Amino acid sequence: MRIPAKADYAVRALVELAALTAGGSDARPVPADRLAENQQIAAPFLAGILGQLRLSGLVRSVRGPEGGYVLARPAKEITIADVIRAIDGPLATLSGQYPDALEYPGAAAALREIWVAVRASMRLVLEHTTIADVAAGKLPATVRRLVADEDAWQRR
Repeated sequence: MRIPAKADYAVRALVELAALTAGGSDARPVPADRLAENQQIAAPFLAGILGQLRLSGLVRSVRGPEGGYVLARPAKEITIADVIRAIDGPLATLSGQYPDALEYPGAAAALREIWVAVRASMRLVLEHTTIADVAAGKLPATVRRLVADEDAWQRR
């Protein structure tokens, strides 16, 4: 699985925004350059990402001298999956197709179930972990169990 830098930056920006605003959607706006600086992301690149997040309804922009960005809804209601989908589209596709729509001939027929299972595994983590969870450093039990397994940390 590859997570594009753009999706990683988007998640990091929202986590930073949640941390700076206590996860609220009614907080004071945070300037994009502050988010960029705090997360060491190039400001022009982050500006484009924030624009996509705004169009997706995950953040709101506020104009003016006290302007910046705020979460469009509470951080506890925004999942990592929401952010990735806003930036990169569906969580798991193969050659632009959804795994459940694939059909393989002959001996490869069971691959469809493998790809559906991979998507389900991604959802298990990404749809159940919120921006608030990450900002607070309190990850769901499912995530904690997965990373507690020493094998999870092995590169292959």
